[in-house]
Amino acid sequence: MKFQISPRASDMIILFYVVGSLYLRFYLESKVQISPLNSIVIGLSFVVIIWSLIKLKVLVPNWFGLFKTQSNLKE
Repeated sequence: MKFQISPRASDMIILFYVVGSLYLRFYLESKVQISPLNSIVIGLSFVVIIWSLIKLKVLVPNWFGLFKTQSNLKE
């Protein structure tokens, strides 16, 4: 049995993850002078982590109902 998080919880986790990672990057860049290349690598690392969780179907985002999905079209 796969571990899946509900769509609404997935949306909230993704939202907090994105806001937290942006805060961390901006805070880190203001305190420690890092190069733009290092900043891009850190940002891509954050994106790859969340992308892999979505691809593994651990997170099943609904994207806050903004996009039409197949299940929404059938209703």
